Amino acid sequence: MTAPVALTPWYRTITGEQWRALAAAKLGWMLDAMDFLLYVMAIGQLKAAFGFDDATAGLLGTLTLLTSAGGGILFGVVADRIGRARALRATILIFSLCSLGAATSQSVLQLMFWRILLGLGMGGEWASGAVLVSETWPAEHRTKAIGIMQSGWALGYILAAVLAALVLDVFSLGDSAWRWLFALGVLPALLTFWIRRSVPEPSAWTRRTRTHTGANPFAELFGAELRTRTILATLLSAAVQFANWGLFFWLPSFLASPVDLGGAGMSIVRSAAWIIPTQIGAYVGYLSFGFIADRFGRRRTFVTYVLVAAILVPIYGQMARSPAVLLALGPVLGFVGYGYFSLFGSFLAELFPTHLRATGQGLTYNLGRGMGALAPFTIGYLATLPRVGIGSALALTSAFFVTGAALIMAFPERHAEPLSS
Repeated sequence: MTAPVALTPWYRTITGEQWRALAAAKLGWMLDAMDFLLYVMAIGQLKAAFGFDDATAGLLGTLTLLTSAGGGILFGVVADRIGRARALRATILIFSLCSLGAATSQSVLQLMFWRILLGLGMGGEWASGAVLVSETWPAEHRTKAIGIMQSGWALGYILAAVLAALVLDVFSLGDSAWRWLFALGVLPALLTFWIRRSVPEPSAWTRRTRTHTGANPFAELFGAELRTRTILATLLSAAVQFANWGLFFWLPSFLASPVDLGGAGMSIVRSAAWIIPTQIGAYVGYLSFGFIADRFGRRRTFVTYVLVAAILVPIYGQMARSPAVLLALGPVLGFVGYGYFSLFGSFLAELFPTHLRATGQGLTYNLGRGMGALAPFTIGYLATLPRVGIGSALALTSAFFVTGAALIMAFPERHAEPLSS
């Protein structure tokens, strides 16, 4: 008889260098989320301080997302030229310092200026970090790794909610409490020192061929060979990011808004307590996507997540008014409303060759983000219309979840291009 073969757990096959690359990208993404969402948590105080309405609040969010699209495209090119880890450090510094700058704002225009600049770093972080992980990790575990990285967003959301509850409510810092909240957003800059010391560039980038360094990467992305996949990937990214930003940008405001305005009528502290379970669900959704996709296929898993989200949104925003029901549905909504993003890092990386991988990944994801950036303003505007309210406005996002389910079927299950080429 032959002795049974001992199976090594997958996580023991991952090297220290691969784990450090993943940790850098995940922490960067977590802190990126925190800095972006500090604004979302402070909308109530900012409206009182500067005297603007929901439409203007949504517009500021939209502008940040639009510049984050530009930042993702820009730093995709930068990461292909100077390296993935170097670009990652630069983006973290940008969004950290701009959060501190926002704390000094004396007018809506100044706040808008800092939030626009913050968006450049925000978009660039994902473009740099996702390709760093995709090129560092082995192909058979790449989707799992991207899921672990993406889960940092949920942790950043939770961290922003906790900081907002403490700074804006518990500590009673007065009308300037939002300034202290934004000032805390500078702390992620400290992470760059560890990344510089501990995270090298992936070998796929250092061994890349240099015959393309003078070429126009965008001309190649929209050339005959790659044009169709570039456009379809952009539309897919746009559909689900519109759905996600439209829903979760306004979720804290929905929970805290009065019932007669279509909200759930909670306080800041109480709404934060409801947000945290939702983001715990998101964290599990991010982490589980890769494992479920490896078992059942990436397309099938993606479609399941987004279609369930499409069904839940109108129930959550229009039909559920009981705090207990909202609390029960929140983790499920977070699970399916976020988890599908774990597809994109590995999926987009496989679409493009090494010499323009970060550019292609940054372009398609962030052009989609730019289109999806219309969601905060759109939902905010609809919420101001008579007899609509924020809860009903959120239902629009269901149509975009369904669109994402249709678009993913235009792609094969996997692309064969090796990321080391």
